[in-house]
Amino acid sequence: MAITTVDASLFRSMIQAGYNQLHQNAEYVNKLNVFPVPDGDTGTNMNLTMESGAKAVNDSTSDHVGELGQCFAKGLLMGARGNSGVILSQLFRGFSKQIESEETLTAQSLADAFTHGVEVAYKAVMKPVEGTILTVAREAAKAGQEAVKTTDDCEVVMQTVVNQAKVALEHTPEQLPVLKEVGVVDSGGQGLLFVYEGFLAGLTGKEIAGTNFDADVRQFDEFDKEINIEHKQDLVTDDIKYGYCTEIMVSIGDGPTVEEAFDYDTFRNFLNEIGDSLLVVADDEIIKVHVHTEEPGTVLNYGLKFGSLIKVKVDNMRKQNEEAAAKREEELKANEHLPYGVIAVAAGDGIAKMFKGIGVNEIISGGQTMNPSTEDIIKAINKVNADQVILLPNNKNILMAAEQAAEVTDIPTVVIPTKTISQGISAMFGFDENATLAQNEESMVDAMSQVKSGQVTVSIRDTEIDGLAIHKDDFIGMIDGKIVVDNANLQQTVLNTLTQMIDEDSEIVTLIVGEEGTQKEAENIANELENKYPDIEVEIYEGNQPVYPYLFSVE
Repeated sequence: MAITTVDASLFRSMIQAGYNQLHQNAEYVNKLNVFPVPDGDTGTNMNLTMESGAKAVNDSTSDHVGELGQCFAKGLLMGARGNSGVILSQLFRGFSKQIESEETLTAQSLADAFTHGVEVAYKAVMKPVEGTILTVAREAAKAGQEAVKTTDDCEVVMQTVVNQAKVALEHTPEQLPVLKEVGVVDSGGQGLLFVYEGFLAGLTGKEIAGTNFDADVRQFDEFDKEINIEHKQDLVTDDIKYGYCTEIMVSIGDGPTVEEAFDYDTFRNFLNEIGDSLLVVADDEIIKVHVHTEEPGTVLNYGLKFGSLIKVKVDNMRKQNEEAAAKREEELKANEHLPYGVIAVAAGDGIAKMFKGIGVNEIISGGQTMNPSTEDIIKAINKVNADQVILLPNNKNILMAAEQAAEVTDIPTVVIPTKTISQGISAMFGFDENATLAQNEESMVDAMSQVKSGQVTVSIRDTEIDGLAIHKDDFIGMIDGKIVVDNANLQQTVLNTLTQMIDEDSEIVTLIVGEEGTQKEAENIANELENKYPDIEVEIYEGNQPVYPYLFSVE
């Protein structure tokens, strides 16, 4: 039977299934990462972006497809992470804009929505590259337009879109040489295909198991409301009698640990004896518990007597309260309105301190493998409380989210296109709080171009790139994002990479030691460099960054 219209209920199902299909396959998408470094987070970024969109739709009560589309687009925009997430959000921004006045969708309006999504996404990318998610989206949308010429069946159009997306994805290695060299298809295109496959499944009623937002978001909303109100209360740490805020959710009668049948009064009375601030809600399938106690383990073990634990959360309230007091003090200090606010993205306490020390006002925790979302960046822009803002993304995969945040905020904001921590630090030496925003943008871009950036990490697989054989678990050295060294020895990898960076004009080498590096090894590297290059001065800093044992720069 043909599906000639898509109502709000069916549209919700398509979005939910699209998210579930991507969610189940996010790790597969991660593994398609071209470069053998531990930053294969395309699947993670797209998944978190799609999750934000799906939750926004789930929270809406509208029965109008166009209104749901706007909720979906807003959720994707605010949750967008990494370049792949930003492009995904732009595709469905255009999709949703096309259908904003539609109460239901027809085959034609569905095809038009895919087409407009592609147009908006292409405009958002400064230099579109063939063989990527954009190519897959474009070819799929073209096929949808061809299909609608001969059918009014939405299922046929959606099936055609999926089929052509698969074909386009298979051809991405022919369009992008690096994909062919490594032997993979484009990861972003694969992620989009999973979303489209989910749309088709939701349209045709084929259930894809996945996250049930209703169970967490609505069923116990009053319960969560009480907890949220309580947790907003200020406490004096010494007055906290029960120090662990413990929450569990139990699936009643499920699992091998069940010892007795659930009785609400018995259950509640037991927990009331070992804590306070107790809240217990239950239905025929789920028990949800919130209690302050000194014995969180007892709460967990007691819950297991009635079923399996499907959610566990334990917070040390004494520690939280101390941190909250420190944060409130910091916020009071930062409450002064500033003419300029400079925001940098960084991972590692040491690197954050370095940025703070040279004038950065706000640090967004993030970097490789943990890209902040557009919403995270917008929150930081608002928090910094300044007339104008400068953003330092310090990672190529955060650049688009930063630009998207700058575009939607009402505060004048510029993005300095820093792709490494070293570029971000160098850019700060071009900042002048007495200059205009445009002048600072020009001088900071110029300053960041004066530094060569290097980094070392571990290869996650065997491959060959630009004629360089790379072996799994070897260390790989990169210069401005290009892999130039493979070596089994970490110290030698750093030295070999720096040798390619240093020239006769070089004066200063900066080494930033990460979580997997050591001060002693950094000093050994410095000694070897200074012996080999007598005119070079080496500076060592503790960065504590993950993923990269050493970051380094040459000026």
